[in-house]
Amino acid sequence: MKQEFYRFKLSEVQRKITGILQIVAAIALLFGLINPLAGIIAAGGLTIQMLLGFMVRLKIKDSIMLSLPSFCFMILNCYLFFYFLKIYL
Repeated sequence: MKQEFYRFKLSEVQRKITGILQIVAAIALLFGLINPLAGIIAAGGLTIQMLLGFMVRLKIKDSIMLSLPSFCFMILNCYLFFYFLKIYL
């Protein structure tokens, strides 16, 4: 995983921040089952993070097959965002 971040030309700090944010968001998504607001925030944050990951992959000219997982996770988290938003409102 470290080598992927070097290939993306991202720093060690960016790698650690990404990992921490993903772990916190995963926990918040589970908590979102009890409190939809936590789910909205977590799913929204992960959607943005996956969008940025997809954009980085496009920027470094990765193939569609390598870029597809980040795009799929972005779509999934976007769906969860609207799902939690519907519950919250």
